[in-house]
Formats: sequence, structure tokens, C-alpha cells
Amino acid sequence: MKKVVYTILLSMLLLACEKEEKNDDKRPNVLFILVDDFGVNDTSFSGSKFYETPHIDSLAAQSTVFTQGYANCRVCSPSRASIMTGQSTARHGVTDWIGAKSGKQWRDLKRHDKLLPAAYKKELPSKNIVLPEAFQNEGYTTFFAGKWHLGGEGSLPENHGFDLNKGGYHKGSPAGGYFSPFKNPKLKDKVKGENLSMRLAEETVSFIKEHQKEPFFAFLSFYAVHGPIQTTKENRLKYRNKAIELGLADEGYEMERVLPVRVTQDNPIYAGLVESMDAAVGKVLQLLKELGLEDNTIVVFTSDNGGVASGDAFSTSNLPLRGGKGYQWEGGIREPYLVKVPWIANPIQTIDAPVTGADLYPTLLDLTGLKLLPSEHRDGMSLKPLLDGKQLKERPLYWHYPHYGNQGGEPSSIIRLGKWKLIHYYEDSRNELYDLENDINERNDLSVQLKDRTGIMHTLLKSYLREVDAKYPAVDSTYSKGMADKLRASKKTQYKVILEKYRKKMLKENFEPNKDWWGSQLTKD
Repeated sequence: MKKVVYTILLSMLLLACEKEEKNDDKRPNVLFILVDDFGVNDTSFSGSKFYETPHIDSLAAQSTVFTQGYANCRVCSPSRASIMTGQSTARHGVTDWIGAKSGKQWRDLKRHDKLLPAAYKKELPSKNIVLPEAFQNEGYTTFFAGKWHLGGEGSLPENHGFDLNKGGYHKGSPAGGYFSPFKNPKLKDKVKGENLSMRLAEETVSFIKEHQKEPFFAFLSFYAVHGPIQTTKENRLKYRNKAIELGLADEGYEMERVLPVRVTQDNPIYAGLVESMDAAVGKVLQLLKELGLEDNTIVVFTSDNGGVASGDAFSTSNLPLRGGKGYQWEGGIREPYLVKVPWIANPIQTIDAPVTGADLYPTLLDLTGLKLLPSEHRDGMSLKPLLDGKQLKERPLYWHYPHYGNQGGEPSSIIRLGKWKLIHYYEDSRNELYDLENDINERNDLSVQLKDRTGIMHTLLKSYLREVDAKYPAVDSTYSKGMADKLRASKKTQYKVILEKYRKKMLKENFEPNKDWWGSQLTKD
């Protein structure tokens, strides 16, 4: 009898050891959360007193926060392509948002600009092994939900390594708004008035439930918080009241070089949209806990460019950073940048080293134990050593945007090296040099005082752009300085007045937008 009991106990012990060994060998999952147009200061944990982001804040508390995390471009498609390829925009060639006019077609907009923007690639390059393909090739099940904006038919998520695609197609904004009907060919409508951010979260939840027993790579790419900004009546009123309680500034805008820029966080509609997105993030993170996957899932949270302070919906303020989406200054390219690796003991809470979206490709391969592909992610660097408490060698970072931004940004290229940032402008070939340690607002141009430093950085920038065969804007032979000055003058005198008037209007208690705009209340018809 003792022998039988001993045999049973030994068998149970061997089974337990085998199970533990299998669990130890289980490859990590990846959940990548990308928010559109989300500013670095649009979260509570980063200091906003107006927006409420409890779920993102909770994630940040469990993550390493890269305080100098950058998007690879000031607008969306190029940054997204850099995340996918691990390359700078100048190298992969998607240098503007896909659909933007360039060359002689730029004249159709009647902006009377000095330059014709450079040509650019209008879809994610198919020759590259992109991030999801790298995981797919290693046996991961891959999933995409939300905004794609990296090409249409033939260059959709399913053409670039994603096994499943819910909602990703060529458009960059939500065609039907944030409430069903979505008018999205890749996302079937279910209930009229359904919230888009929550629907994308639910699609992600369904995928994870179905594939929880196998390694997965899930990419949740919100359309939020891109314009048109929308929220519920309840949320609008909640944040309207909060703005009043915090105290309204007399003026919410200041004039930048071309357009006014929002300098207050008091837009109640945008705040409501942020809250809905945050709730959707929370839904997916809660599922990981419920399924026991939290300890084996890497979570990345970031954005594709700065918050929209000018142009589009003039949604938010990025202060103390200058500018926002579309601009060459820090407000246009600095991002929330969180990486959660559950099994790193005593993770570093914050890291100040400058990093970019291109670094996430090699970082995720490294963290999951997959082989790095240096010939692919050529501008990215694995951040695993930083997460392990080590240092990385200082390196230059590059941005190339030979286009005009809808928000007021100018055609220019950037190099960041250490604390120094140089911006080279193509309209007049001038340089601006900033010391970001002492001038985060980029108001003190040191290019004249520090000519040697300016020359060194400009030479590095030119050399890199030549190496990657960068494309440049051309002078428009029809350019009229008189017409351009007249157009700019009208914007300076009229636009700010209009914006201030509408800002105050939406903060009134009885504010009502277009009647078809509040699609937020679920209905059965």
C-alpha cells in the first residue's frame, strides 16, 4: 500500500514539475496600445489637472516611463510606419500622412507657400519584414484593431503580418465619428450609438480570450483622440463643470508663427473623449488580470504624435512644450511612452534617455527572446539594457518632414544629440539650436552664439539624410510673397477671435452641437 501511495505521489510531483516547466517555457505575449494624437501631458500621471485617466495612470505605475519618449514624426502615418519598420521616416519614405498633397498638387490648396512639399511613399513598404511579421514568423498569433492609415487594398494589416484585422483600413480618422454607425468597411456595426473606442477594446478582449493559450501579439490602435472630437452629453457637462471649478483663463490661445495655438486644457469635449479611451484601455488590462495573463504579457503604451494644439480640432495644450501635432517643436513629437515588463524585478520607474517609436521593434524582439533583425530595424535600438538598469551609448536621433503641417508646422529636419536639438528649415536654409535641458519651451535659439555646435550638428544631419537618400521640397516657381503675407495676416487677425468665441461657447451649460453629433446614447431602433 505504501508503495502504491509513493508511486502516486511521485507521479503527481513529476506532473507538477512538468507543468511548471511548461509554464516557465511559455513565450511572453505582447499588447501594444497606440493612441492617436495623444499629447505627452494629456494624462493625470503626467500632471494634467483637467483630464482623468485612472487606467493609464495605473499602467504607468506598473511600467517604466520614458520621460523623453518621441514619435518619429509630427504626424501620424510616418510615425506608424516607423513603429512597424524600426526605421526613421527618411529611410522608409513615408514622410507625410498618407493622403496629403505634395508636389504641384499642393497648389490646389491655395495656401501660397514658398515650397512644394516632397513626394512620399503612400503605403507601408512591402519589402520590409515589419514588426507583426517578425512575431508571426516565430509562431505568434497576431491581431490588429483600429486605425491603420498605412495604405489601402494590398497594404492593409492583413498584408503586413496580422492574422486578424478589426477596423484597420486606409482612412486616418473615424469616418462615422466615435459612435455607431462607424462607416468602417472593416468593422461591422452592432448597436446604434456604440462607442468606437470601447468596441475596439471589446474586439481585442475577444481575441485574447480566444487565443489565451498560445503566444499572441495584439496591437490596439485607437482612432481616439483624433478629430472630429466627440463625447457624450454627460461627459461634456462633467468636464464643463470641472473647467469652471478650476477657473477659466481669459484667453485660451496664443498666436504662433502661422496659426493660433491652444494654451489651456479646458476643452470639455476632448476631455470626455480622453476618458472614453482610458476606460477602453482599462477594459483590456482588466481582462489580462482575470485570465491570469498579466504576469506574462508585455504592455506598451504610446502615441503617434503630439497633442493637437493647433489646426484640426485645436483640442489640447502641450505646455510647457511648444507647439503640438504638425510642429517641429517638442510638443509635436514628444509622447507618452510606457513599457511594462512584469518579470523584471524592481523595474526602473522613469528613464530620461531620449528614445523613439522605432526602438520598440527591436526592444520587443529582445524582451520576448526572439532574434533581432538589425537589417530591418536599422534606426531602432533595443531598450532592454535600459530596463535592466544599464546605460546606452549616446546616439543622434533624426526627424525628416519635408512638408507643411496642417497645424502650422514648417518643412524641416531635426537632429537631437544629448541635450542639443537642431532644426533645419527648408524655406530659407536657416538653423535653430536649442538646449533642451535649460530651454524646454524652445524660445532661446542659440545657433548664432554657438556656431561651432550648430555646424557640427548640421553636418551630422546632412550626412544622415544623404545616407538614406532623403527627399526634399522644391521651390514653387509661382510663389508670391505678397499673396502669402496677405493670407497669413488674415489668419492672425481673424482666426484667434473665432476660436476664442467657440471655446467659450462650448463651455456654456446649455451648449448643443450639431443634432447628429451626440450619437452617444444607445438606442434600440
